[in-house]
Amino acid sequence: MTRNITCVTCPMGCSIKVEMTESGEITSISGNTCPRGEKYAKDEITHPLRSLATTVRVEGGIYNVVPCKSAGPLPKEKIFDCMQAVNAAAVNAPVTLGDVLIENICGTGVNIVATNHCPAK
Repeated sequence: MTRNITCVTCPMGCSIKVEMTESGEITSISGNTCPRGEKYAKDEITHPLRSLATTVRVEGGIYNVVPCKSAGPLPKEKIFDCMQAVNAAAVNAPVTLGDVLIENICGTGVNIVATNHCPAK
């Protein structure tokens, strides 16, 4: 089985070819121009991670929402669950840049943090 992926660790955007057995064991990685590409390919195949950037509702603020992001990468398979949790959440104003809006989202150990301010009305 073969998977072709594009490395995103640097601007080169190497096309990486990953050969695997039917059970998913990696047998070879080619096309990367640096060791970071090989690590990225292994991680992307075995345990893909994604960052999450979105907004959270704000009650009593001058804005209805505040932009936020995950403080670290989240398991790709949990992204939709995390978005459901974010969509269900609401925080009270004022919100300050860096405030933790949701702790340990979906048991991942990663917090959702504000990336801007939202003063109270």
